[in-house]
Amino acid sequence: MEPPVQGRLTNEQIKSLHNAFDKRDEGKKGTIAPEKIVDLIKEVFGPPLNGYLIGYAKDLGKNLAENGGLSCENFVVVVKHLMFETTRWGVLKTAPERPIGLDSIQEQVRQKLIRFGLTFNVMIVGASGLGKSTMMNTLFKSKVNRWVSSDTSEDKLIPATVEIKTVSHVIEEKNIRLKLSITDTPGFGDQVNNVKCWEPIIDHINDHYQHYLMEERRIERKPRIPDTRIHCLIYFIAPSGHSLKAVDIECLKRLVKVVNVVPVIAKADSLTLEERQAFKNRLRNDFERNGITKLYPMLHKGLEEDEFQKNKTLKGLLPFAVVGSDEFITIKGTQVLARKTRWGTVEVENPSHNEFPQFRDMLLRTHLHDLIDTTAEVYYEHYRRNQLQQMKDGGDS
Repeated sequence: MEPPVQGRLTNEQIKSLHNAFDKRDEGKKGTIAPEKIVDLIKEVFGPPLNGYLIGYAKDLGKNLAENGGLSCENFVVVVKHLMFETTRWGVLKTAPERPIGLDSIQEQVRQKLIRFGLTFNVMIVGASGLGKSTMMNTLFKSKVNRWVSSDTSEDKLIPATVEIKTVSHVIEEKNIRLKLSITDTPGFGDQVNNVKCWEPIIDHINDHYQHYLMEERRIERKPRIPDTRIHCLIYFIAPSGHSLKAVDIECLKRLVKVVNVVPVIAKADSLTLEERQAFKNRLRNDFERNGITKLYPMLHKGLEEDEFQKNKTLKGLLPFAVVGSDEFITIKGTQVLARKTRWGTVEVENPSHNEFPQFRDMLLRTHLHDLIDTTAEVYYEHYRRNQLQQMKDGGDS
């Protein structure tokens, strides 16, 4: 079936397309080489264009080219296809003669957030003693770790197998409510035999996908399905200074297939700056050598150029070398989150001391919504497609 295309173009739009085409038709032959389609599309639609649209334009141009040339009429067909895919119309967009109030949409979105709030579900994975709970307190500047909610001696014992424990909070800042759920995995990597210790974690992630899928398939659905899907898994790596452990490699290879994974080097202040950088380089080599490349943030063709560069910069910082602390210390008359040791004071939010600021900014200030969207559009969609295909195959047999 042919993909849908934009409807009829206005005379002004057609004139703009013909003018752009004529500039590229240097020999006035009425055709241009198909490979010129990208430059022409960029001129019409303007930056930033994502890789998907550029690739789509290339393929359409090749398919529509006749005798090695692309006519203006076929160029218009390519443009109409792309106009259906994006709202960035460049020279083809229409400017209202008077304000119509579209700038109020941002306020509408803000009011919706105030009314319904936002749900963000985090899972923390790593061996005991790496400061996972402290890091959560540091991130959200609140006592959100699970020991506050269930502070018993039994809870603090290392379990015989990997357990899954979740605690939820509602955090409110400037009228925006965040329903935060933190899922901890006590017992992970702490056993003598850690074979398949990742299975309870993956089962937990998939169970929440399955629950959401069942809610979606109900005849009478809730107006807003509660979202318990894991949006971000923070994987804590011990600051050994050597390389990834075998259990880390096997676990990460499986986790990146089902959830957004952000790796961090825990307690990075136990390494010198030189040791830290050398360790990060070794870990990156381990990631590459073992095919652990789908770490968050992702680099894909659907990103626009500025988004791609931003994600590429963040990807270059992985794994984040972080320090956590929920204690405030007065430094030069200012209260700051810090860890005080015999060798000096490590300021948590000082980017020259560790990479917590970049880690926090990505998680909460620039990519929080993208983490939620990526969970729904990539990982959950993959799970949903597989489950429905299995149901279909079972029904056919």
